[in-house]
Amino acid sequence: MPEGDTVWRQTRALDAALRGKEILRSDFRVPAFATVDLRGFTVSRAYPRGKHLLIETASAEGRTTVIHSHLKMEGSWQLYRPGEPWRRPAHTARAVLEVADAVAVGFSLGLLEVLPAGELDLDFLGPDLLGPDWDAAEAQRRLEADPQRPIGAALLDQRNLAGIGNIYRNELCFLVGAHPERPTASVDLPRILGLAKRLLEANKARSQRSTTGSAARADAASWVYRREHLPCRRCGTRIRQEQLDGRTIFSCPRCQPRDW
Repeated sequence: MPEGDTVWRQTRALDAALRGKEILRSDFRVPAFATVDLRGFTVSRAYPRGKHLLIETASAEGRTTVIHSHLKMEGSWQLYRPGEPWRRPAHTARAVLEVADAVAVGFSLGLLEVLPAGELDLDFLGPDLLGPDWDAAEAQRRLEADPQRPIGAALLDQRNLAGIGNIYRNELCFLVGAHPERPTASVDLPRILGLAKRLLEANKARSQRSTTGSAARADAASWVYRREHLPCRRCGTRIRQEQLDGRTIFSCPRCQPRDW
């Protein structure tokens, strides 16, 4: 599942392959931008903002355009050599950018838009855990603004801090011993924010995400996420699966008691 570390990693690969190169072909397969043609533009950079992936391009006249995408649940950007078969079905491609030695394809993107740089507005996002604007004190201030909100919902709210998805919110709640429904005011926020920063930094360059410290095996990479009915790795109690605001949460009844 794409989260901030996945976006960071995919963006780094896109930046290495595309930066400074002229776009020879562009194809945006969404109705609103199907007629946009970026041939002749040069890729200035690719960069992440939380879970948003941005590719900035410039024309010879200095006109700057931003390709703004969000991977949502199933999206990904992949790189190919010109003429190389794609690993995902062509009908799921939403964006294609070709330069002399590479083809970047965005598959199953949950959001895709092509905008003049001045029209892109992501100011609503909180501090980015993997960005130069990371500010733990500001993230804590935003979380504290709604003290009775469940911590599991507050962590997912990108207005508080950017980069956490469902995997990390479940794992972080386990690591601090808080059920995801526990009110934010009763959680050790400096600790959970410190752990969030450390986990995303540790995983951003890994192909296999791990929150347990074991990256060798996929089935040992998480504490509670998608481990419903399996024994807790700490105490042996069966992991429970529930719902919070329409999203699945996982917790250990013993390690994360409902005692608030």
